[in-house]
Amino acid sequence: MSVFTYVIEHDLGFAPNPFHGACTLACCKPVIRKTVKLGDIILGMGAVKPNLSGRLCYWMRVDEILTFDEYWSDARFRRKKPVMNGTTFLRYGDNIYHSNRSGVYCQEYSFHSLENGEISLGDLHRDTGRTDRVLISHEFAYWGRRGIQMPDELKHFAIRSSGHKRNFEKVEVAALMAWLGQHPERGYLGEPAHWQFLDTPKRRRKKKA
Repeated sequence: MSVFTYVIEHDLGFAPNPFHGACTLACCKPVIRKTVKLGDIILGMGAVKPNLSGRLCYWMRVDEILTFDEYWSDARFRRKKPVMNGTTFLRYGDNIYHSNRSGVYCQEYSFHSLENGEISLGDLHRDTGRTDRVLISHEFAYWGRRGIQMPDELKHFAIRSSGHKRNFEKVEVAALMAWLGQHPERGYLGEPAHWQFLDTPKRRRKKKA
């Protein structure tokens, strides 16, 4: 089992998407999505704004790995398809990619679209260019803006820079899992950290997740 840790620069419930009973990573972080294996652990650390640096905002165990097309067509994840005139939970749906008859990926109107609804080619290429894998977790805890402080003995997991880190020693991973076991809460536990900065419930600013 490997552990991947990274900073969630824009925690809006899009990447990861912790809603509707599963935590999914379908967009952004292409290197992690390409490399991770079943049973691996992903840690999402908080950003400097809003004062969450060094705090764990979510963790997930990778229980399933689907392709974009499998994710799109799977009835279990129908509610993760974005509804841009819906509630905040629905607007940040991450089930946005599927291939057309020519095998070219389509990007549905979503957080990764341009403000006028047109395809954002930069986001499409970043999300789909290296991998077509979607990570699914049924064993996860998402605290969002309620992110919890990691103890000093695990501070090497609490990175503060861009990119990601892995290749931890077995003893370090064991200590991490023991600590996570002391926090039995599971599922969606707090709203995304950056929802507090949205101007209005209907805001659809274009950002990278």
